[in-house]
Amino acid sequence: MTVLNLRVAAVHAEARDVMRVELEDPQGGVLPSFEPGAHLTLHLPNGLQRQYSLAGDWRERQRYVLGVGRAAGSRGGSEYVHAMLRTGVELACSAPQNNFALVPEAPRYLFIAGGIGITPILAMVRWCEAQGKPWKLVYAARSRVRMGFYEELRPFGGRVRWHCDDEQGGPLAVAPLLADVEPGTHVYCCGPAPLMEAVREHGGHLGDDALHFEWFSAPAAEPQEGTASEADGFWIDLQRSGTSLHVPPERSVLEVLEANGHEVPFSCREGLCGTCETAVCEGQPEHRDYVYPPSQRESLRTMLVCVSRAKSPRLVLDL
Repeated sequence: MTVLNLRVAAVHAEARDVMRVELEDPQGGVLPSFEPGAHLTLHLPNGLQRQYSLAGDWRERQRYVLGVGRAAGSRGGSEYVHAMLRTGVELACSAPQNNFALVPEAPRYLFIAGGIGITPILAMVRWCEAQGKPWKLVYAARSRVRMGFYEELRPFGGRVRWHCDDEQGGPLAVAPLLADVEPGTHVYCCGPAPLMEAVREHGGHLGDDALHFEWFSAPAAEPQEGTASEADGFWIDLQRSGTSLHVPPERSVLEVLEANGHEVPFSCREGLCGTCETAVCEGQPEHRDYVYPPSQRESLRTMLVCVSRAKSPRLVLDL
């Protein structure tokens, strides 16, 4: 993974519990390009790695703009950013990666953002405006003072629908929102798990290929179909090291690799970020992540080893 050394150029409160962070090259150099929906992995000075979406214009190459929400019950990532990150601090970061890519040929777009989920959506709105693409945005938050990037979205007028729980008596009603969506519309949703699950449930008539999600945390686990290898676990053969390891039902591939001295990059351990993606040389993986679209899974020759398992008795990994 390419690592960038960047400097915090600016940091300020964007909304209640939302911090805007701008990063630049310390030497004033041009930054690697990115596409709407991309994120950076920040290597924070407290030792944690966390992913934050890029909110800026994809054409701008002098800075990256992030929106970081202070998470309730933070495990140390967002809390550190809010409490400790200040102008001039230098950080190691990944180059931009994109697990939430915009389909450029879609005839129209409906964006649904909840809270800090507006961050990748804002980059998509900028792209649609530049390309002359039809779009609408529904932006929901607990209150207006918690809406990050509010002033940047106001000029779009009626194309943005605002929903504040405290003003409208409860959460956004998703079912009527999606009932009359035109066929062909691509829906992009980012926000809290209840909002995302409601969109997934009520948007099923649009088809899997038209629904796109960026998860902050893993949704409630769905029942998994049993596989031939699940009861007794399965084996992984490491092609480059010539090692064979057994993965029992109660442990992940990543945990087994770590226990046997193999270092694999990781961050979330929930199948959300894609950091631990590993090539599969032989065998059939069982994808349990929230990164790969369902329509692509059968043809994939990679897997996220933090959560995914095997449908076949053995997998050969490029390790």
